[in-house]
Amino acid sequence: VQLQASGGGLVQAGGSLRLSCAASGRTFNSLNVGWFRQAPGKEREFVAAFRRGGVATYYSDSVKGRFTISRDSAKNTAHLQMNSLKPEDTALYYCAAGTTQITSTMRNPLAYSYWGQGTQVTVSS
Repeated sequence: VQLQASGGGLVQAGGSLRLSCAASGRTFNSLNVGWFRQAPGKEREFVAAFRRGGVATYYSDSVKGRFTISRDSAKNTAHLQMNSLKPEDTALYYCAAGTTQITSTMRNPLAYSYWGQGTQVTVSS
């Protein structure tokens, strides 16, 4: 499975961005898909995910209510709509995919076998 993330950029605080993650080699319908982010000097952090089948979604407390994860099955692409962005959202954002059936691990990067290259999001104050 190859993942290609895109859509990052520079935005002012309060603005919005939409990240995309295009997959090849396997359909997202059969995969859990997650977004993670990593700021300089910090560990990789869970942002959002949906389970294969796309019914259950998960969000970190820091983005809940501002970010929305979704999937476009026809294009085999996942999206992360980010609204009300804050300077602390600045990071390199990664999409990831995996097949774990253990719900409690959905927020753990170790549960994801496939990773995209990352797309930079910078929020200015």
